[in-house]
Amino acid sequence: MNIEKDFTERELDRIIEMAWEDRTPFEAIEFQFKVTEDEVIKIMQREMKASSFRMWRARVQGRKTKHAKLRPEDTKTFKSSRQKSISQNKISKR
Repeated sequence: MNIEKDFTERELDRIIEMAWEDRTPFEAIEFQFKVTEDEVIKIMQREMKASSFRMWRARVQGRKTKHAKLRPEDTKTFKSSRQKSISQNKISKR
């Protein structure tokens, strides 16, 4: 598993932001940035303070909204209000 992909600072910030969002599943991050849940966890661990990382892990572990397979069937989208400016997997200017 190689998480040393060439992400810009802006892309890393967006990955972290999406990981913190309650209603954005890991599958959405993988779709947009081609990183698995395990890679997101490693990125979060590397980029955050240890205490913040532990708090985030406790928060998302087993959370239904962070895992598409655990979501209710009537939840079809994963687009947050902040994703309006994103098109074709590219981050537009905000």
